[in-house]
Amino acid sequence: MSLRERKALHLTGRMPATVEDMNTQKRRILKYIRSKKSMLEKYTLMARLRTTHVRLFYKIVIEELQELAPIIYTPTVGTACLEYSNIYPFLAPPGVPDGLFLSGTDDFATLCDTIRSYNTNAGFSPEIAVISDGSRILGLGDLGVQGMGIPIGKLQLYVAGAGIDPSRTLPIILDLGTNNEALRTDPFYIGARKARPADSEFYEVVDRVLKALKTVHPNLLIQFEDWSSEHAFGLLEKYQNQLLCFNDDIQGTGAVILSGIINAIALAHSDSGVHRIVFFGPGSAAIGVAKQIQSYFQIDCGMTEEQARSLFWIVDSKGLVTLDRGDKLPQHKVYFARNDNKGQQYKDLLSILNYVRPTALIGLSSTSGAFNSEVLARMAELNARPIVFPLSNPSTKAECTFEEAMVATDNRVIFASGTAFPAYTIPNTTTTVSPAQGNNMYIFPGLGLGAVLAQPKHISDVMIYKAAKALADSLTAQERKHGLLYPSLDRIRQVSAIVAEAVCREAIDQGAVNVENQLLPYIEDRMWSPEPKLIKNKI
Repeated sequence: MSLRERKALHLTGRMPATVEDMNTQKRRILKYIRSKKSMLEKYTLMARLRTTHVRLFYKIVIEELQELAPIIYTPTVGTACLEYSNIYPFLAPPGVPDGLFLSGTDDFATLCDTIRSYNTNAGFSPEIAVISDGSRILGLGDLGVQGMGIPIGKLQLYVAGAGIDPSRTLPIILDLGTNNEALRTDPFYIGARKARPADSEFYEVVDRVLKALKTVHPNLLIQFEDWSSEHAFGLLEKYQNQLLCFNDDIQGTGAVILSGIINAIALAHSDSGVHRIVFFGPGSAAIGVAKQIQSYFQIDCGMTEEQARSLFWIVDSKGLVTLDRGDKLPQHKVYFARNDNKGQQYKDLLSILNYVRPTALIGLSSTSGAFNSEVLARMAELNARPIVFPLSNPSTKAECTFEEAMVATDNRVIFASGTAFPAYTIPNTTTTVSPAQGNNMYIFPGLGLGAVLAQPKHISDVMIYKAAKALADSLTAQERKHGLLYPSLDRIRQVSAIVAEAVCREAIDQGAVNVENQLLPYIEDRMWSPEPKLIKNKI
C-alpha cells in the first residue's frame, strides 16, 4: 500500500515505513513457509494468511500450486482435520469466521438468519457452497465439525484452479453430532457432543438446511463433500434433479478416474471390450467411479448396460461382493454384485485376482498396504501393462505407493494415485518417472465454474461425463508423448476452462443458456485473478 493510500485510509503510523510490492511479500512468505519442517505448521500459517491477506494468499497458491496444494489440501488437510479443535484459534483473527457452522437443531427461520448473518457485507452473494457433515472425512472416518477443513480446502482449489471469486465462496459444516466417542469425550472438541441422528431425522434436517440455503441464496451451487456412503448416495439421488448440486466424492471422483482410465487404456494399447476391472473398496467413491467408467463403455464403446456392468467386480471387507454371499448388502453395493460366481465365494484379494484375471485394479478402501508385492506381481503376470490405481487418501491410507508398484511390476505399471507420491528413479538408470495423481482438482473446479456461468437447473450425468471426456482430451501432444494420464497441474486454470466449456456446451444443448459462440474466451475472461494481469513468478 502506497504512502498516499495509507494517508487516505488513515493508516499512517499503523504500518512500517517500507512500501513493498506483492512479489516481495510473496518471497518473504515462501521463505518463511519453507523454513518450517511440520506440514501442519505450514497449513496453519497459510490458513492465517488466507484470512488476513486473501489476494496475497491466492497469488502464492496459484503461482506455486505444485508446492502448496499438498499443504492447503491433501494430504495435509487430513492432519489439519484431526487437529482442528486444537489449531482452530490460530487459523483466523478474532471475529473472522473460518466457515459457516450450522446446527442440526435449528429451525428454518433460525437457519436463514444464521446464513444471512455469516457475511454482513452488502451484496454478499456466494456462487458455490461446499457442505459436509464431517461423517466420512477422507479415509479418517467421523470427525464431526473438525471436517470443516475439507470445505475450506475444496473452495481454495476452486479459486486457484478455476478462478472462482473467493468472496463468493461459502464453506459449510453441518453439525449433527458425531459417533466418534473419542471426540465426544475430548474436553477440547468444538462440536456438539451427541450421537448422530437416525436416518429419518437426518434427512429431515438436511432438507431444512438446503431449503434455507436456497431461500437466502437462490442461485447457489451446492457441492456435497465427505458424507457417509449411504447418505452420500441418498442425498444425490434425492436432490440431483431438484437443485443445482453435485457430489464430488461420487461424481467428481468418478469423472477424474474415468479420464485417467481412458488414457490408461490408450497407453496399454488394448481394446476396451477386453477389460476386467476389480474395485477394492465398496464405498460411495468406488461405486461412483465404477458407474462413470461404465458410462464410457456404453457411450463410447457401444456396449449395452448389462455388457458394460459385467466388466466390474467389487470387493469389500468380506471379499467379492456377490448376490448369494449370505449377508444383506447395502443398497449401493447391489448394482454391481455378481450373480455369475456359481455359488463360489472369494474372500481374499489374491484369490479374486486369480478368478477374475483383471486388467485394472482400483483401490478406494483406505487400507494401507492392501496392494502388497504379491498382489502387484500377479497383476504384472496377467498384463503386459497392468493398470493399478490406489486412490485412497491420505497417503497413509493408500493401498500401495508408486515405488512399490514400480518394483513389483518391473516398472511396467500404469499408475495413478489419489494422493501425491514422489518420483521414482529406476535402479541402474538415469530414468526418473513421476506418478500420475487422479486428483479431483482436475474436474470439480471446471465443473463448478461451468455450472456457475451456465446456471442449468441441475447438473446432469451427461455433464459429468462430458467434463471427464474434456479432461481426457486436454493433454497436449508433449504430455501424451511422455505417457501422462493427466495434464500438468501448472496448466490447471487452462484445463479448468476447457472442462467448464464442455459443461456449458452441454447446458446449451439442453436449452439451459444462450451464450456467444466464442465460449472458451468468454469463460477465461470471467475467471478471477488476485492481480489484474497475473504474471507467474516462479521462485
